[in-house]
Amino acid sequence: MMEVKKLYYEKSGKRTVEALRRRHFDAWYCADTAEALNKILELIPADAVVSWGGSVTVDELGLKAALRSRGQPLLDRDSVPMEQKAEIMHRAMGCDVFLMSSNAITEDGQLFNIDGTGNRVAALCYGPRNVIVVAGMNKVVADLPAAYSRARHLAAPMNAQRFGLSTPCSVTGQCGDCQSPDCICNALVATRGCRPAGRVKVILVGEDLGF
Repeated sequence: MMEVKKLYYEKSGKRTVEALRRRHFDAWYCADTAEALNKILELIPADAVVSWGGSVTVDELGLKAALRSRGQPLLDRDSVPMEQKAEIMHRAMGCDVFLMSSNAITEDGQLFNIDGTGNRVAALCYGPRNVIVVAGMNKVVADLPAAYSRARHLAAPMNAQRFGLSTPCSVTGQCGDCQSPDCICNALVATRGCRPAGRVKVILVGEDLGF
């Protein structure tokens, strides 16, 4: 990474962490993925039941493999046949620690997420005892309008293509404001604060992760 970009991410990231803490999130800035992985593993008790939502960022960190290798109790939706996946996702709503990323984080400390079935944003709002949100600095934006735009016009089309969905954005790469059965823009949630304080823990990583 260019040195100037690294320095920019560090300065911006630390300011964003301070803003998140003012909104009662626990938050940390990690310079790279190795530091972030160690921090997340430190935050998860050895006996905690862990699950996750769909997240390229969590995959890029190698977090699932690290949890499996240390024998963490998991509700692992990736290890079951498709017909059993929904059951695991429902059970994840009561897990001890839920892992996810965020489609966007504003400089003043708000999270913005977009979902197709709603399981990921449901877990963020209520259910799991703790939620750990990990996001690269490429997801930090100026404000909520910018967060909405990033989610709708960047994250959603890329995820639709990743999943091979039959949506206009999967074909064109641009949001068609569709009402397709495959639409992944069904639940849009802005999280402007954390209650109870500290339930949601945010790890900002000074690298580009996910999309």
